[in-house]
Amino acid sequence: MLTLHTAELLVIGPGSAPLPGGAVLVDGDRIARVGPYEEVAAAHPHARTRRWPGVITPGLVVRGADELLERTYYPDDPYEVTELGADPIRGASALDALKMTEPRWGHSARRGTQRLLARGVVAVCGRFTIPAVRTAVSRSGLAILPPAAYEGLPDLDPFAGRGAAAEAFHGILEAGVPARFAAFAVADEAELLERGATTCVATVIGGRLLHRRR
Repeated sequence: MLTLHTAELLVIGPGSAPLPGGAVLVDGDRIARVGPYEEVAAAHPHARTRRWPGVITPGLVVRGADELLERTYYPDDPYEVTELGADPIRGASALDALKMTEPRWGHSARRGTQRLLARGVVAVCGRFTIPAVRTAVSRSGLAILPPAAYEGLPDLDPFAGRGAAAEAFHGILEAGVPARFAAFAVADEAELLERGATTCVATVIGGRLLHRRR
């Protein structure tokens, strides 16, 4: 089935001019066409349309994902929140106190990947050594990329420490490439960088809507 995703502004990728009222046509797991909504919709009148507030951009890539998913624990809401709190837990002593096992790391990683998808992330950089974590990441739909350099502690928000929003984009939006993109409730790239990835309202990977803000 053809699906047409549109927003007030389409950001195709680094170096390309944003397209007001742009749209991305998805056929299966790939992008079939990118262009003004009126033109694409007229050429494909039977496509299902999804309208998103704000901007559509390429999906995001996060660095230091092994630190985020293998050395950070995400409490199980609501079962552990009363005891542990809702915030991610880091640090060797805190993790030792949890007596982590491989299955528990796998469950935590699944919750972590959901947080990443909710921020428009489609790819992660890192080297995973815990099999259950790698399985969780693979099953989430996130692409696994080689480690990439970063400063300080890695962040769930791919825009943290970036000088421009485009630095966090994974690829560009054009016909023939895998359908991996996100929509954010902001006006433009400048506001996206300022307000961050928690403004994400939808994340698409392989043509599938893997996150949608309720």
